[in-house]
Amino acid sequence: MADQSVFAAEAMQYAPQLLSTAMRMTRNRSDAEDLVQETMLKAYRSFASYEVGTNLRAWLFRILTNTYINSYNAKKVRPQESELGELENLYLYRHVGQMNDKLKGQSAEDEVFNLFTDDEVKQALEDLPESYLLPVLLADIQEFSYQEISDMLNIPKGTVMSRLHRGRKALQKSLVDFARERGLIDATT
Repeated sequence: MADQSVFAAEAMQYAPQLLSTAMRMTRNRSDAEDLVQETMLKAYRSFASYEVGTNLRAWLFRILTNTYINSYNAKKVRPQESELGELENLYLYRHVGQMNDKLKGQSAEDEVFNLFTDDEVKQALEDLPESYLLPVLLADIQEFSYQEISDMLNIPKGTVMSRLHRGRKALQKSLVDFARERGLIDATT
């Protein structure tokens, strides 16, 4: 059982990470700040039930995620879903060879991400359907395990893996589209 008097010292160190993830979830600074504030308030109120020695960061992110999902569900009946079946695996990486030759010698990921601005990557993330956005944010940005994400989102681990796979494929497609627009790859491929 955790002592609420140590809450600030223990939990507040994660506030910047929570805000960063909340910004990606809500796409609005004011909403993100409200989400983090509500998360911290809920965490403070239930800090006595937190088991000392367990993963505090994961516990806080679960509260953040659940708070976001509850507010999201209250605002929308069903998130927009998209069909991604037509995308091939590693769609983006198949086009790396067509991109800027001066970047040879780097890993495929480094080559690709050096070609895009932060705004383009952020836009590709923001364009993801909600059901794919949360798993991608939690896995690829916050580096939580599939099991931790499963626990946070209260969905089966297989569903996390499926949504993460589809979300990554959608990100790849968006980045390929940006690359075509910028003339980095042939528009006919």
